[in-house]
Amino acid sequence: MPCRTAGCQVLLVPASAGSHHGYRAPRTVEAMNPTTLTRAPSAGSGTRPAAGRRATPPRPGWLLAIVLTGQFMALLDAFIVNVAAPTIRSDLHASGAGLQLVVAGYTIAYAVLLITGARLGDRFGHRAAFLGGLAVFTGASLACGLAAGTGQLIAFRLVQGAGSALMLPQVLSLIQRTYQGARRARALSAFSAVIASGAVVGQVAGGLLVDADLFGTGWRPVFLVNVPIGVALLAAGPRLIPRDRRGRDRAPRPLDVPGLLTLGAAVTTLTVPLVLGREYGWPAWTWGSLAVSAVCFGAFAVAETRLARRGGAPLISGRVLRAPGMPVAVARIGLTMAANAAFLLTFALHFQGGLGYRPAHAGLLFAPTAVAFGAFSLNWGRLPGRWHPWLAPAGALAAAVACLLSGFALRGGGGGGPLLHGALVLLGLGMGGAYSPTLTRALATVRTEDAADASGLLVTVTQLGQLIGVATFGSLYLELAPGTGTHGAAAGSAHALAVTTVALAVVLAAVAAAGTGRRRR
Repeated sequence: MPCRTAGCQVLLVPASAGSHHGYRAPRTVEAMNPTTLTRAPSAGSGTRPAAGRRATPPRPGWLLAIVLTGQFMALLDAFIVNVAAPTIRSDLHASGAGLQLVVAGYTIAYAVLLITGARLGDRFGHRAAFLGGLAVFTGASLACGLAAGTGQLIAFRLVQGAGSALMLPQVLSLIQRTYQGARRARALSAFSAVIASGAVVGQVAGGLLVDADLFGTGWRPVFLVNVPIGVALLAAGPRLIPRDRRGRDRAPRPLDVPGLLTLGAAVTTLTVPLVLGREYGWPAWTWGSLAVSAVCFGAFAVAETRLARRGGAPLISGRVLRAPGMPVAVARIGLTMAANAAFLLTFALHFQGGLGYRPAHAGLLFAPTAVAFGAFSLNWGRLPGRWHPWLAPAGALAAAVACLLSGFALRGGGGGGPLLHGALVLLGLGMGGAYSPTLTRALATVRTEDAADASGLLVTVTQLGQLIGVATFGSLYLELAPGTGTHGAAAGSAHALAVTTVALAVVLAAVAAAGTGRRRR
């Protein structure tokens, strides 16, 4: 999503997820013991041990720290580069399209390959896939930091995205397969809190690293900072992440290569025009690509259904798609993340382009949102159980109100004041309520052996939701916003932001309504 002026940068903001849960798994799921990591079936029960169940790791806290640090580092790179974009363009003499591919190439590769990464983890082991993806990501980060030209940087960014797509789906799968009961709830809470802080940390860290110009290296530390962290994780990971242990009665599911290729084509033809369409003025090829994407998604659905009927192994298990509440969860997660990414993008554009704030200043303004999101994610499980089914719709409604209050606070080109800060806190609480209980409840309804499929599905929906939100609401804002640098421009940008916040509030109201009718029945 390009910006009309050189004074603002586009952020592609990753989503937030995970939390405590107060829901019981359905009867098809083995009961969870809150004090242990595994539970063997009783003798004579006839219950088959869940495939992929792993023994208690010697240091479960360290295991969680490793996978969440890797996740945080990879998510950071989805948007930390945006604040370095002007410096990269100047240093490498990049064109507008080339710069957009530097920023968006990571996101495109990540979105296209997420499902593939989840399935590879299920087949070859989540430990191996996580460490392999981390190695690819770390090596690509080093290559990005040493890139001598725009073409090299674009290529290495694509490799970075591929490494993230292999690494990140394993995080939820490892949590699902390793932890149970109260420990799983705490792990998901930490998962959510880490992601909630990613947008702010990336924005601020990117601005500080570029401003510092360490040793005259300009933008390069934005990538090189990943290298020592990645090397440390690769050194500790093999000792602290236990190997996968499959049940003797279950062989690895075969890879559905035609399904992978069809889904990859569908996601590619969807994400490329969404990311690059505005840069090129939405020419005919972008609309043709979107049409091809719809055809590919349809072909994928038909082929996977037929494969399942023949007794084959589809890319996403039918048990996941039929899990109680999963369709509602998918819709709610997609819409919530579309609104979340669009809010952070358009407000960052207004702060930087309309009001002239520096990137680090704009990022710090979102700190209350991140803190509120993380705090709610860590603590919602302590609320009375009878409240839990209503947290998601109530959270979405609160986020809708926060959008309207934020737009009102910034009316006329003003700075917002206390009303804006309060609205941003409410937004974090609302987004946390809409997303975290939804994700945790959805994961609680799938079998342990289907964790990879569920993780891949929900993470992909999260990513596609955010891309669609950035493309649609970002385009709406940019169509209405004037140039930057004057009070009139600031007021015009505030007007464009107000229109956008109303549209976002409508989407979040739809999220609040999703599934409530069924619950009443």
